[in-house]
Amino acid sequence: MSFSGSMIQNAIYIAQQPPEWPVSSEDWERAAEEKLDPGAFGYIAGGAGAESTMRANLDSFQRWRIRPRMLAGNAVRDISVDVLGMHSPAPFFLAPVGVLSIAHEEAEVGVGEASASSGVPMLLSSAATHSIEEVAATGAPRWFQLYWVNDREICASFVQRAEAAGYGAIVVTLDTLTLGWRPRDLRQAYLPFIKGEGCGQFFSDPVFLSRLDKTPEEDPLTAAATMLATFPNLGLRWDDLGWLRAQTKLPILVKGVLTADDAALALEHGMDGVIVSNHGGRQVDGAVGALDALVEVRDALPGATVLMDGGIRCAADVLKAMALGADAVLLGRPYAYALAVGGQRGVEELIQNLMAEIDLNLALAGGHSIRDLNRSWLSATPSP
Repeated sequence: MSFSGSMIQNAIYIAQQPPEWPVSSEDWERAAEEKLDPGAFGYIAGGAGAESTMRANLDSFQRWRIRPRMLAGNAVRDISVDVLGMHSPAPFFLAPVGVLSIAHEEAEVGVGEASASSGVPMLLSSAATHSIEEVAATGAPRWFQLYWVNDREICASFVQRAEAAGYGAIVVTLDTLTLGWRPRDLRQAYLPFIKGEGCGQFFSDPVFLSRLDKTPEEDPLTAAATMLATFPNLGLRWDDLGWLRAQTKLPILVKGVLTADDAALALEHGMDGVIVSNHGGRQVDGAVGALDALVEVRDALPGATVLMDGGIRCAADVLKAMALGADAVLLGRPYAYALAVGGQRGVEELIQNLMAEIDLNLALAGGHSIRDLNRSWLSATPSP
């Protein structure tokens, strides 16, 4: 199936007036900052410590340059991907971003509606304000992201609910077994969960509710505190993945892998794929850029299912990640900004324009299919 970026681009020019919506990821970020209060914007935009991992994510893309090929006869192109039975018309999925209700009242339901209308899959966060079932009702192609909290019965309930609600895979996040030190949030004393934001999976879960003496409606502060108390879980080990594997027939991917050794261990312990990620720089300050880690993981595991996120901002980033071995990438902050600016409609516009940019960049680089890209399409530049 082909997608024509030129049609999207030409429609803007033919209108002969500036477009209604932002065009670049930087434009969306600026517009979101104007729209949101400082606490909410800082929570979405910020990272851990000195935010050096966030910068490393962006810098790692600049160390690779595309080598365009001319006269390729690529009048028709294909930017679609298929990963573990999940089809996407674009080479990206929407990453699991928690607490989207702080960006816009439509929150995860708005993102689900945009996912359904575009066909681009979304990953629903455990830290969502809307429940597994509410988002499933949008018809979005979807996976479920699991935060492995310290109550296994709650984890099992989440996984079983996701499977029953038609989610296509479980993505268990390994890098957030406790929260990183995030100065932007600390300066504002901003933690939205205390006010019940991002607690939807828990407040709709029968196992979690059985842990409370009063309902979240009757005593919201105790319910939120109980939810937060489930998060520290630093005692987990690789062998525990066997328990999770036994809870579901769905494919399971682990998210947060940054070394080839850990990726290999995940596969050895029954996982179906890995997502190379440093949580957008929100957990370990001073960590390796996600794209650099992707290179290491793909070199070590040539046949594995590997996705990545961290620093994806434009078409060139997507092409570089695909050429370096990603089966697909996850888009995070840009769509959260688009949601803040325009709800469902903003997310749809961002998806459409990024797809158009990817198609045009692939066309000009001489590619026929995004899936055919490999390292021969890139050259590496020396690190500064």
